[in-house]
Amino acid sequence: MDLKGVGRREYKNVIGNSPKAFNNIFYRRGNLMIHRCIMIFTHFTNQEMIEKIRKIYDPLYGYVDPHITLVFPFKSSIATCELEGHIRKSIRHIKQFELTLQGITIEKGNYMFLNITKGTESLVELHKQLYTEILSDYYPDFLKTTNYKPHLTLGRTKDSNELDEAYKNCEILVEFFAERITDVTVEIIDENEKSEIEMTIELCK
Repeated sequence: MDLKGVGRREYKNVIGNSPKAFNNIFYRRGNLMIHRCIMIFTHFTNQEMIEKIRKIYDPLYGYVDPHITLVFPFKSSIATCELEGHIRKSIRHIKQFELTLQGITIEKGNYMFLNITKGTESLVELHKQLYTEILSDYYPDFLKTTNYKPHLTLGRTKDSNELDEAYKNCEILVEFFAERITDVTVEIIDENEKSEIEMTIELCK
């Protein structure tokens, strides 16, 4: 049976409920293209405040949890074991760190960001090290003319007028968000833009 071009759900229909068979087909290196993103998922004790805003203004609410992107979405045929090996090697010297966020800004592209006030250096280093070797070819064009600015997206609007209105409604948020970051996560993005965790790798203590 020719499986080229078959989606993730169709694979499950073809091979049934066998995780081993599914992994052998879906994660092997070849012509199969996997849509991935590498990020840090946040788990603040007061995260419901973030979710209330995202529910109104973020088109990705319900598809992916609050996060900070380290490697932007890319499609490749890199096998899971190969990607895991690269990540472990590239971030092996980066330690767990404290992350804090506070304050909202509006950004180019009609985005609304929750600003990082502590942990930026560690996030930038993770971003830099992950985009080496097998991931170097996937460095996005938009970052070749600007610096990587780690952030947590609260929303994205259709136009600047909606963005201004969203900012006015949210700028009074003075909540302080803090936690210790202990790992990074690779997610697979399916054909419906839903997020599914492929692996989580701990940072050194």
